[in-house]
Amino acid sequence: MSAFLEGLGAALGRQGLLTDDADVAPYLTDFRGRMTGRAQAVALPASAEEASAIMRLASEHEVPVFPLGGNTGLCFGAVPTAGGNGATGIVVGMRRMNRIRNLDQAGNVISVDAGVTLSAVHEAAADADRQFPLHLGSEGTAQIGGLISTNAGGTGVVRYGAMRSLVAGLEAVLADGRILREMEALKKNNTGYELRQLFIGAEGTLGLITGAALRLHPPIGARAHAWVSVSDPQAAVELLSRLQHRCGDAIEAFEMLNGAEVDCIRGHIPRVRSVFAETPAWSVMIELGDVDPNASLQAALEEVLAEAMEAGLVVDAVIAQSDGQAADIWRFRHAITEAHKIEGVGIVHDTAVRNSAVPAFIEAASEVTAQRFPDARVLVVSHLGDGNVHFTVMFSHAYWAALPDPEAKALEVEMAIHDVAARHGGTISAEHGIGRKLVTELERLGDPVRLAIMRDIKRTLDPKNLMNPGALLA
Repeated sequence: MSAFLEGLGAALGRQGLLTDDADVAPYLTDFRGRMTGRAQAVALPASAEEASAIMRLASEHEVPVFPLGGNTGLCFGAVPTAGGNGATGIVVGMRRMNRIRNLDQAGNVISVDAGVTLSAVHEAAADADRQFPLHLGSEGTAQIGGLISTNAGGTGVVRYGAMRSLVAGLEAVLADGRILREMEALKKNNTGYELRQLFIGAEGTLGLITGAALRLHPPIGARAHAWVSVSDPQAAVELLSRLQHRCGDAIEAFEMLNGAEVDCIRGHIPRVRSVFAETPAWSVMIELGDVDPNASLQAALEEVLAEAMEAGLVVDAVIAQSDGQAADIWRFRHAITEAHKIEGVGIVHDTAVRNSAVPAFIEAASEVTAQRFPDARVLVVSHLGDGNVHFTVMFSHAYWAALPDPEAKALEVEMAIHDVAARHGGTISAEHGIGRKLVTELERLGDPVRLAIMRDIKRTLDPKNLMNPGALLA
């Protein structure tokens, strides 16, 4: 065993270091099984101090470090590759750092270890009569550190913002082992740069996130849910505008799916069901929420939908009449990733444009797909309330297996759709991050000045390029 691994073993103990191939293997492949890396060991710190010891040793021996949360990412950002110096690195998993540190009900803040799952945060908040308003299909597995590192979004961004808006404080271990603690979670603190924002969305390239203080919100006392059939995305945008005018910040989610997406879920996930006998051309799933239990959200939703139907914007609508019916709607929505894995190999795009430009973007991207990739199907799910469009170009497993160079095909598809997003003033990554998947695309389409500043920050905080090399920045 090398001096580096011996040092790790002494710092972490038997439970904190995995070196056998069989033990290391589960940490090397992304959850969809599309990319596998290599690592000489897996380090599992149980505290920020142990994480600091890992980074001091890694810096001393110039060993690359690849942070890993719940391994639910879609851009291969947690897959360990060779470092910039060609060395095989280590994975640092956060699953042993799983404590709820404290919860301040009056201050609406919960402080947690980075390895706490999103569902555990939801449960702790609910026990204190509060809510943490980030919701994802993978919330039982996704960890807070990873969600912060990728600035995760989800269905509630339209009201609460992405993870960047929900982090009130941060604890991180730098590449040289120093611990940055900004866990005060103050609403006012005018003492210079807000350093925690550097680590949110940095994908582990600047340091190891070991803890966070998260903003909680009062629980929702009244809700209303609907699944609406509309003729096209423009009708959905106009419906959103009407709902914003009538309900304002009560809009918690406004999700749009095309018919092919709904059919994909119906065909592969038998435990969920559609509320419509026939698949709508376009579906909109709506959630309204108010802290006032007496708020008349159901009546407001019915009023807006009735007026929209009279105006020809809505084809049909089903308003949930119980918590069970509401849960069925969102259970269907969150089955998308699982259905895609069964359907085929989907090149999933995480684009975003202004929500007013979503219809034009989808139309243009669909035309490009039909012309250049006729063997593929277009599956669309959009967080329409915030302009995020997951435009998936889906190929059958058989077609993909027969390709001589699948990676080249994937890049060809990505470039084609990203060019459409750029023409519409959009971004190539709204909530999934860059990872290793989109590094060349960020380099191709990103603003040169912005990229130069990002590299300057990286060189300052990680001069040896040991933190997740190969992710985010070329």
